[in-house]
Amino acid sequence: MSDKYHDTVAASKVTADDAVVKAEVEKILSEHLAENMNKDVYKAILNCIDLTTLSTTDSPMSVADFTERVNAFDNEHPELKNVAAICVYPNFAQLVRTVLDVSDVKVACVSGAFPSAQSFLEVKIAETALAVEGGADEIDIVFNVGNYLDGDWEEVADEIIEQKHACREAHLKVILETGALKTAENIRNASVLSMYSGADFIKTSTGKVYEGASLEAAYVMAQCIKEYYENTGNKVGFKAAGGISTTVDAVKYYTVIKEVLGEEWLDNTLFRIGASRLANNLLGDILGENVKCF
Repeated sequence: MSDKYHDTVAASKVTADDAVVKAEVEKILSEHLAENMNKDVYKAILNCIDLTTLSTTDSPMSVADFTERVNAFDNEHPELKNVAAICVYPNFAQLVRTVLDVSDVKVACVSGAFPSAQSFLEVKIAETALAVEGGADEIDIVFNVGNYLDGDWEEVADEIIEQKHACREAHLKVILETGALKTAENIRNASVLSMYSGADFIKTSTGKVYEGASLEAAYVMAQCIKEYYENTGNKVGFKAAGGISTTVDAVKYYTVIKEVLGEEWLDNTLFRIGASRLANNLLGDILGENVKCF
């Protein structure tokens, strides 16, 4: 098939060989992981967390309490930078915006029929627009894996473009659902399509149905971000999500991004980790004691 979508993807020089990707990740970690296992890095990662609650049992009271814990962190640990964002379902955007007192923490919402992306496009756009109207600074939508696998890449791109338009000034993160895409080739293709359709971030996973983040997916996505920056001059962010709960796991992602994209990608404007348990584990390793702040 030849159209501008397939042609753009075909022009990418990023490796689609799974064995090569696996070997490159192992090499990066063997050479550089140890140097990043320190408290300065833990503090940097803490400031890059999208603190997330996406549960069937979420309620106005539970989400308000969740937000108050982020407020309290500023008072309890003024020596540390807070998390990057609070990530919730879109119906809680206005609540979080109202309760949140910390000016440098963003309000992020999943949207677009998360986590499946299976609904009418009009419904997805309305959900995104309502979340932004409610106060969301960032919107996380799911890449249309079904249309991608069918080869209808124009539809995939158009949907992202429409959602980007509905975001207005809010940043758009596109969740590739790498556990469903599976191969380095598919992850590369989805990364390229998402960025050329206006994604401000590309994100690994929903963490809901398929396998969550993998270091191999992160490596491929980071290489695509690097190539896109070299071709366009535009910096796209990277977000890992799904199953990242330990400090060591988080530092592995930090290390891969650092080695592929460099130091300039290591603040929360371009690097995020979506997590719930990770924040407490990082904080415990920073303070040297078990804590349950979040």
